[in-house]
Amino acid sequence: MVTNDWRQCRVVLPAPQNWLVLDLRSEDPETWAREVAAEHLAEDAPTESRDAFATDVLWYWGVAVRQRALCAAVLAPPESAVIASYSVRELRIPPESLSVGAFRAEAARAEGPYFGEQGLTEVELPLGPALRVHRLEPTAPDADSGTIVEGVVHYVLPRQYPTALECRLLWSTLGFGEELEKIADELADSVLLE
Repeated sequence: MVTNDWRQCRVVLPAPQNWLVLDLRSEDPETWAREVAAEHLAEDAPTESRDAFATDVLWYWGVAVRQRALCAAVLAPPESAVIASYSVRELRIPPESLSVGAFRAEAARAEGPYFGEQGLTEVELPLGPALRVHRLEPTAPDADSGTIVEGVVHYVLPRQYPTALECRLLWSTLGFGEELEKIADELADSVLLE
């Protein structure tokens, strides 16, 4: 189900100088990513560093495009690598499943693997009611090795529109969990459909 009642999704990014908005409409993403890397890193940064950063940004861009994100950004303070990624996408859900209770049941049934208990909390956001899910999971659950990502997802039911949104902040950088959880909540609080 895709709605035509709104045209744009907006998110207020805290400390905007630390975020790079992904241009999901770019027709030449490789050039765009190289330009972003050139602007983000110091002029004297080695070519390998610029290429690696451009490759990372392009990877996040590709994921957001494949997931049909409405908007997406990466958290990358000046002169640093990508710390986290944020995206908002519309979910295709049958009308009878548009409830926080349905989201909770689906999240509880999800097989994982997850590390520790996943946190499921019903919250009220300016856009509407939501289920907040916090969990740690492997990026490659079937492999013997891989990266663990931590994330907070808000499944939101906008009051004014018959749809559902997934607002997701993911990170794999250790030591930032508590701070990034707060940022995920701030981001979800700021989502607007216009």
